[in-house]
Amino acid sequence: MSTPFYVSPQQAMADRAEYARKGIARGRSLVVLQYADGIVFVAENPSRALHKVSEIYDRIAFAATGKYNEYESLRIGGTRYADLRGYTYDRQDVTARGLANLYAQTLGTIFSATVEKPYEVELLVAEVGATPAEDEIYRLPHDGSIIDEHGSVAVGGNSDQIGSYLSQRHRDDMSLGEALRLAVASLARESGGTEREITTEQLEVAVLDRKRPQQRKFKRVLQRQLADLLAAGDDVPDGDSDAPEESDDAPKKSDPKKNGEK
Repeated sequence: MSTPFYVSPQQAMADRAEYARKGIARGRSLVVLQYADGIVFVAENPSRALHKVSEIYDRIAFAATGKYNEYESLRIGGTRYADLRGYTYDRQDVTARGLANLYAQTLGTIFSATVEKPYEVELLVAEVGATPAEDEIYRLPHDGSIIDEHGSVAVGGNSDQIGSYLSQRHRDDMSLGEALRLAVASLARESGGTEREITTEQLEVAVLDRKRPQQRKFKRVLQRQLADLLAAGDDVPDGDSDAPEESDDAPKKSDPKKNGEK
């Protein structure tokens, strides 16, 4: 009878962390930036149906990179949690911090369990406040830790290089057009320092707009409006992007998607 190999707990956790990090690095990058009137999400995502950025509740949005079926299940769970809490207590009791704590517990439990593989996902949860000082952005890596981010943050792909590029150029008082141009420029940078072209068809863009009169601050930026913003740097013109999100992100509707990585 052969003797089973011994693996120390430290080595086992290091191997699981490396496995998760490699899976996340294969996903396309996304960035989140604060600007003067809210928070903007820009993801490299050619799919028009499988979203990486979604609404969770009135002032809260969710973004993720990694394995789609894993972060989609987390998004659906977060939407249900927010909907139930808002109905049971008050809409103001649904916060990004509470949602981040829920995700941290889930990811931490899965990462520590030896009988199943860790999730290959990295999450961002953001809440827009009445003023820029009240904005909140939380980053949740695969192990369930919570990092409170400010200004700008990048996840997936070559996030370290993108994050460094953003931190050197980002300003809190940027207009939406300026923030979008900075986000696209950061995503276009290759790991070797070269740049590539990214078209509007390859991007998924959404904002949490604090000046929006509706209770729900989330809205998507359509390709035509995105092209105008990148060219002129103006505010989002009135149009279809101001219509309420009722497809993938509505609190009581969810469509399970196929497994895969984005």
